[in-house]
Amino acid sequence: MSEPAANSNELATFENVKNYYGKVLRNVDDLKTGTCVPNTRPLPRHIKDALEEVHEDIVARYYGCGLVVPQSQSLEGCHILDLGSGSGRDCFVLSKLVGEKGHVTGIDMTSEQIDTARKYIDHHIQKFGFKKANVEFIHGYIENLKEAGLKDNTYDIIISNCVINLSPDKKAVLKEAYRVLKDGGEMYFSDVYANLELPEEIRKHKLLWAECLGGALFWKDLVNIAKEAGFTTPRLVTAKQVMVNNKELEAAIGDCKYVSATYRLFKIPKTCAKEKCQVIYNGSIKDYEKEMEFDSTYTFKEGDITDVDEELAAILKYSRFADDFMMRPQGGKQTGGCCPNQPKEILVDPFLLAEQVKGGSCLPGTKGSCCSTKSCC
Repeated sequence: MSEPAANSNELATFENVKNYYGKVLRNVDDLKTGTCVPNTRPLPRHIKDALEEVHEDIVARYYGCGLVVPQSQSLEGCHILDLGSGSGRDCFVLSKLVGEKGHVTGIDMTSEQIDTARKYIDHHIQKFGFKKANVEFIHGYIENLKEAGLKDNTYDIIISNCVINLSPDKKAVLKEAYRVLKDGGEMYFSDVYANLELPEEIRKHKLLWAECLGGALFWKDLVNIAKEAGFTTPRLVTAKQVMVNNKELEAAIGDCKYVSATYRLFKIPKTCAKEKCQVIYNGSIKDYEKEMEFDSTYTFKEGDITDVDEELAAILKYSRFADDFMMRPQGGKQTGGCCPNQPKEILVDPFLLAEQVKGGSCLPGTKGSCCSTKSCC
């Protein structure tokens, strides 16, 4: 496995990260900061059950900053790719959820992590009652998936959990992800973001980079990089403030603030027609028959009519959600919600959402805001 084409600084970053996650860290207690914050939302029963079946050695070497299992849709039969799969925790959870007709691929550049994940494949086959493995782990770089043998238009979903911030070439990561996704496919990922463009002294701090802080994107840059790669506007799902909990590193980052956030990006066919629509969720997704939380802006209630903009209409029409919604031209009578015939303003800033979660404040256009309560009707 050769490293991606890179300058000397980028090559040094690869070696620093591989050494930190392969040799320095032995379990999550070895981390020096509170970057790897746990998911704070209640987990659906099927995801919680799958997590409880993952081997304890795998869980002990889990360094993610969120939950990257799409919670509001069936994953049965999906082909999923995990960028920076580490010890394989998320891959094993997903391998149970996609079933024997689905498949999960994990790729990671750290040989020690890959070895750990491969060691427990047979254990999870038996645990889940499968006849054969539906998960594999590849030693490779997320900046160059082609060299690892990953073909165009292969995956229904790509996930990544607190890994893209570790890459010195984030544009390459998103371009490669776009390439290997099928049309209508989705990238559902958690990562750490900064509230500003990080100064050089932070970006060159080896420990801060290894702890997911030195390489964190300014959140506005994610929007630009995603669009440049071909994706839709990032759909913000969750956000939580990151507490560094290390006085020495707190002094090093100064006034910089961080959040861990989950976004979803979609690859919509370039030739598809886009127009504003009214959509009606039909309640067809198991365990989400009454409502389906799509992101921090939209929660679709079964039977309600919701006005959406051109991009979201295209996402729902051309992705795996197509059978879960009835669609019609915008302008008909509105029977549900508080703001008729007006698509909501999409919340993209994770710091705003983190503040809302922390303080229970009212942000226009977001779930839990004034416009989504009965008092405004």
